[in-house]
Amino acid sequence: MRKINEIFYSLQGEGFHTGTPAVFIRFSGCNLKCSFCDTRHEDGTLMSDEEILQAVSAYPSNVVILTGGEPSLWIDQAFIDLLHQAGKYICIETNGTNPLPEGIDWVTCSPKGAPLRLTHIDEIKVVYTGQDLTAYANQEASWHFLQPCSCQNTKEVVEYILHHPLWRLSLQTHKLIDIN
Repeated sequence: MRKINEIFYSLQGEGFHTGTPAVFIRFSGCNLKCSFCDTRHEDGTLMSDEEILQAVSAYPSNVVILTGGEPSLWIDQAFIDLLHQAGKYICIETNGTNPLPEGIDWVTCSPKGAPLRLTHIDEIKVVYTGQDLTAYANQEASWHFLQPCSCQNTKEVVEYILHHPLWRLSLQTHKLIDIN
């Protein structure tokens, strides 16, 4: 059983896959307590893998995004294998503090200052609050995205990126166009 906050269908609003139709599996709970967290993720319903797969399969997209809360607290190799057997392309949005099962197709790490325990990262997406980004810039990833904190410090983020061109801008498009 896995604790699910919600399963919904929408467009990815952030990072490399912005604009991609996807089924979001939002897991409950997180091992960090970030002051800027914009997700109410503590509530949830225990669901079996079969119930989750049935809910995900109700939507036309083969892209599934595991998010939270912190999805690494709830997933394992059997779950990843089940989604792949159903033909799903699996993305995860994680804080990177826990190891991940093998075979996840796209790993987005949104680090929150805690030590990272990942062996592979496709994209780093940092919510910028003025912190030192040196450690994240040196992290091996194909893409480095910097995101304003709840769309409040966009000018500061743009200025930072102009001086540090490794980074690319990621806006919370879903908030800007008012969708889930």
